[in-house]
Amino acid sequence: MVKKILFSLLLLSVIILFNRCSNEVGLYADYKEITIVYGLLDISDDTTWVKVTRAYSGPGNALLIAQNPDSSNFPYKLDVTITGRKQGENLPPVQFDTITTKNKKAGDSIFYYPNQLMYYTTTNLVFDADYTLSIQNIDNPIFSETPLINDFTITTPRNRINFDTDNVKFEWSTPANAKRFEVYYVFNYQELLPGSSDTLNKSMLWVVGPETSEGIDGGEKIEVAGYDGNRFFTQLENNLDDENDTPGIKRWAGLVDVYVASGSQELHNYIAINSTEGSLLEEVPVYSNIENGIGIFASRHTSIKSVELSTNSLNRLVSMDLGFLLPQ
Repeated sequence: MVKKILFSLLLLSVIILFNRCSNEVGLYADYKEITIVYGLLDISDDTTWVKVTRAYSGPGNALLIAQNPDSSNFPYKLDVTITGRKQGENLPPVQFDTITTKNKKAGDSIFYYPNQLMYYTTTNLVFDADYTLSIQNIDNPIFSETPLINDFTITTPRNRINFDTDNVKFEWSTPANAKRFEVYYVFNYQELLPGSSDTLNKSMLWVVGPETSEGIDGGEKIEVAGYDGNRFFTQLENNLDDENDTPGIKRWAGLVDVYVASGSQELHNYIAINSTEGSLLEEVPVYSNIENGIGIFASRHTSIKSVELSTNSLNRLVSMDLGFLLPQ
């Protein structure tokens, strides 16, 4: 997922860059190497990834040039490190290595696939530390900074979630350095087809929506209230495959995983600016916190809480004639 987000951000910035430069005279003659960097730090990740490429130009179709890895990859390995600072003391620098991943799918972007070069480290990040990114690229050193977002607790729902109401609530207390939050949940259930002995694990995803905090000091209570629980039952009914709605099908409700994803101020700025809708006569704004380059270096963290359906929700689910049964 991290790799997909990083690569999508890369694609967006390259397109913006070419839109801004397409009307310049002498585009190719005055070419200047521009380093593009994308990295999201998360204390829960066992591997930290940073994508480093370069802008390119040349005669012909830019979309065709993008199919060649040499167009956007550097011909040499860069010196990429992050250094944490906690309570006024610098932590030992963390050196990144390179790896070529082979899991990129066709259609993910206009760039080459399935391979892509990534910088990575498996060194654990330190809680409550601020990190500085350093990329030594011959005569063009690249720098950026971001604080980490620590873990936080979802307080509502507690042990069960009741969708049999028009006022479902989600609550949490914000961690320090987090500005943007996105709430979604996954309803897990099991399914057994007639004549089969294999029970299938299935799920339904529902996005509740984004929220922002007033500040980034932490300790702020955020409440998402007034969510209509009827939408859960309607969406679930539409989500079930028609071909599996056959007599004798059996289903059992599982846990509901509630997710609250958080992003730092830098990531919030990037998303907010690049999602702004303007007219064709307006220049597309660009947000970047990369010194001597372009891109984004920020942090994020997702808190997860698993709860059961309330008794009222479960009874209503069983009464909908969708094959759901009460637990034995």
